[in-house]
Amino acid sequence: MLSAIAAHRGFLVGLIFIVLIIGLVISYIYGQRKIRSEKTDAVFGNPERALGGWHWVYAGVASILVMWFYFSWDAARSFFPKAANELCQVAQVDSAINPMRSVFPIDSRLLKGTSLLARDSAQLNQLDKTLLKANFTDAEKAEYGGLVAQLRGTLKSLASPDNVDPEVKARLADIAQRVDAARGKLADPDFPGPASAEELEQAAAVPGWGESTTEIPTFPITDRGRNFAAIVDEVKEISKDFIKIRNTGGVFDQNVKEVGDKIKAALTELEGSALEKSELEARSVYVKQINKMFKRIDDGTVFPPAALDDVEASVRLFEAEASKQQGSLKIIDALAMPTGTIAAGNTSCSEQGSGRWLPKPSDTLGTLVRISDPDVGYKGIPMFWYEQKPLAEMAGFFIPDWIADLVPGEYPRHQPDGSINENLKTKVLNIATGNFSSISVPVPMGHIWDSILRVLTGLFFGIVLGVPLGLFMGLSRFAKGFFDPLIELYRPVPPLAWAPLVLTIFGIGDDGKIFLLFMVAFAIMVISARTGATGTQLSKIHAAHSLGASKRQIIRGVILPNSLPEILTGIRIAIGVCWGTLVAAEMLAGTTGIGFVENVARKQSDYEIIWVTIILLGLLGLMFDLIMRWVISRTIPWRGKG
Repeated sequence: MLSAIAAHRGFLVGLIFIVLIIGLVISYIYGQRKIRSEKTDAVFGNPERALGGWHWVYAGVASILVMWFYFSWDAARSFFPKAANELCQVAQVDSAINPMRSVFPIDSRLLKGTSLLARDSAQLNQLDKTLLKANFTDAEKAEYGGLVAQLRGTLKSLASPDNVDPEVKARLADIAQRVDAARGKLADPDFPGPASAEELEQAAAVPGWGESTTEIPTFPITDRGRNFAAIVDEVKEISKDFIKIRNTGGVFDQNVKEVGDKIKAALTELEGSALEKSELEARSVYVKQINKMFKRIDDGTVFPPAALDDVEASVRLFEAEASKQQGSLKIIDALAMPTGTIAAGNTSCSEQGSGRWLPKPSDTLGTLVRISDPDVGYKGIPMFWYEQKPLAEMAGFFIPDWIADLVPGEYPRHQPDGSINENLKTKVLNIATGNFSSISVPVPMGHIWDSILRVLTGLFFGIVLGVPLGLFMGLSRFAKGFFDPLIELYRPVPPLAWAPLVLTIFGIGDDGKIFLLFMVAFAIMVISARTGATGTQLSKIHAAHSLGASKRQIIRGVILPNSLPEILTGIRIAIGVCWGTLVAAEMLAGTTGIGFVENVARKQSDYEIIWVTIILLGLLGLMFDLIMRWVISRTIPWRGKG
């Protein structure tokens, strides 16, 4: 069944996406109609207005899912399964021509030569200013200033069209012609010809988008993809030849040689100088800065502005043709793949944008199904399953061993023949230790169950001990004054700050994690119960006194019912905080639990598992919160109706 679902994953994702959108629209229309048909006595502020409304619950959940399907690109993969491969071919062509495009004001505002000329001129001006302030001799200033002036002249010679070598012009013209030829091939409907049988067979064997460890295979699987893929190597060669062209020769080479010789002479002169160390260092630093500028200008990457016009025009026409050949692919990229696009790599293409870091729902569900298999699990432990355990083992856990010590008599000793005669004391001890035959019953186990059990245990002790103390503090001046500083001393400290200390004392077993959860829940429950007790209306207490109620009756019949809203709200808050604390504790030290799973996945950079754990934590938190809502509605149905 799972294999069938995987085979039709795209259809199912698309169907779910459409159903979610249709349901979202219907729920909104229904909700608006229901609002108009409400009774007029349901005025603003009436709690009854916030009751019901499952259509809005669906709308909220559907909105989240639709956004997830959309921004993870799962919807795009469903409706346009071949678009990623085609965009991969386009990305490879873009990557191939990018070295040429970066020279021209296409992706940037300025011509690359203009940017370099402005940068180098500014740095030469800075060298002039530094020279004026430097404590050099007049002869040195004249020498170094002459070098800077000659470098500025060399830089200006690069921008002059009169100094361009004829061979350089010929090579640039050849580049423009080759780009035009590549554009012609891209525009030719018959290029690159029909696919061979071998190419068709290879294309059929290429895994789909996201179906293998290779995110997006680079081999083209469509005719449009083949059209782009066929010119990638040619464009790469053109770009490689273009970036090798330098504006050298003639006046430039002569200036470079003269400046280079002068800089070497200046450095040699400083090496044999008898100046003090500080003076020598200042001059050496300045000359090295001149030498650094010389090496930049020596690259010859600045061309006269008009020298590259033909190449720029050819590149722009090529880009326009490539955009035209993409056709509807541009709309798919812009609308179905938001916040990014497909980028080309050496061996594969990848999603860049929200589709890369946001997991796809179908992949996440597949990962969850895989690790939920009890035979697979995670690190050899199921996520949530059961195991058969004898009742004797459970009895031995709950019954303390010392009960056997209370039975009259002594424990038996073995006889000379090696036999042991059991008595009543031995039989009770066997029951207390679980050493007896019994049937086996299914017991939950796994990472999820371990986390749930830890939360429930820590929460239980926090409630059992925190609520009575909170009520006591709300009713007794002594209790409030004595315990309040103790509670407030550790309550503001984040649980993560306590975690290393608690785990060091109790070890990596469950005791430390449960105690940490108890600390969190205990403080919250104390504050909640105390607030509830102190918030009881005095008129109700006076009425109970006037009717002759005892202190115990007042606590049980007046104070506790009035404190229940605060206590139950405290439990809801404590559950959420306990979950967050538990995951942190399991990440720090643990061998089971959802936090342990996420920690291992983090170390292995398995982001799908990380997202699975996040979703599981959210679902478990929602489940516990829904349970608490139900408990509140059954326990204090009168809340808000007084």
